[in-house]
Amino acid sequence: MSLEELYRYINWRMNPGDERARERFEGIEEFFESLDWLPINGRVLDLCAGTGIAGAALAKATGAKLLTVLDARRDDLELAREWLEIAGINPELRTVQGDAREVAKLVGEHDVAVLWGHTMPHFDPFDAVRLFANVALVLSANGVFIIEDMDRVYWILYRIGYREFLIEGRKGDYTIASMHEGYDFERGTFKRGYYLLPGFRRISGVDVHYWDIATQLAIGSVFFREYGVMRREEHGLKWVGDVLYFRGPRREVAESIVKLSAQR
Repeated sequence: MSLEELYRYINWRMNPGDERARERFEGIEEFFESLDWLPINGRVLDLCAGTGIAGAALAKATGAKLLTVLDARRDDLELAREWLEIAGINPELRTVQGDAREVAKLVGEHDVAVLWGHTMPHFDPFDAVRLFANVALVLSANGVFIIEDMDRVYWILYRIGYREFLIEGRKGDYTIASMHEGYDFERGTFKRGYYLLPGFRRISGVDVHYWDIATQLAIGSVFFREYGVMRREEHGLKWVGDVLYFRGPRREVAESIVKLSAQR
């Protein structure tokens, strides 16, 4: 059981054939177009890209000459070209199947890296350090790293409350539910089992870390000279959450961390 099977059932609104996914694409593009400090005509790297919806929107907004989409799931990557066709652009497209935590081994230098779609829960704190270090290594001197996320400590653990059983979504004639199945104290991850209803068939088990924004900014401040956050309330776009940004990678710090990680 894996994320691949889970993702067959949960609709993340990233398939080019989905009308609402196309609306989402337009919202993401509008957000990127509002940022006047993004590198223009550069090289865009979309991490945990899925179908490349965010990378294509960023490439269109900045006139990128290269778009690299990286994901662990090959099936999703094969749809990236469709997003470029929808966007009406034709940058060089590279698809890479691999682990974002080791991106420095997989791709060359880029000017902007984006991690879109509230993906951070898949990374525990140790993973996050490796992720930030690797991204810092592949960015140019004034490169930018952008993350879309939300403050789960505030929203889930405080405003809503942690749910042992939760309906995650419905599609067609089935429902996806998740259940609490444990906690890893060393990794700081909650174990959730995902089940398909009716029938209660287990389709996946996932470890998630509930990130707050401040901790991500703190980790990022080690690897980048500048950092900040644009709250959803500030930009007001329906299809975009809170956005964290980091500029100016500290490559010497990143190199040291990557070497230490390799020795463990």
